[in-house]
Amino acid sequence: MRRTLIPTLLVTLGLLLATAAPVLGAGTDDGEGFLGEANDRIITAFSMGVILFFPVVALLLSLLQGALDKRKARRKAASERRVSGW
Repeated sequence: MRRTLIPTLLVTLGLLLATAAPVLGAGTDDGEGFLGEANDRIITAFSMGVILFFPVVALLLSLLQGALDKRKARRKAASERRVSGW
């Protein structure tokens, strides 16, 4: 493990340094993004999207977990009924 760690780190660092220069030098658009100049409306809309994204994802994942837990409980109960002879 120790023999491969240092060469791996050196190669990774070299690749990161090699790809950083073109990215830093490619900007000739004076800082404009895909939507043009960033004004207050764009920043507000993006921020609201971020704020709304995380609660929605948390809600959906919680609902999914609840459904899977109910399914697990039903399967466990059915398995216990089969074992007990019902």
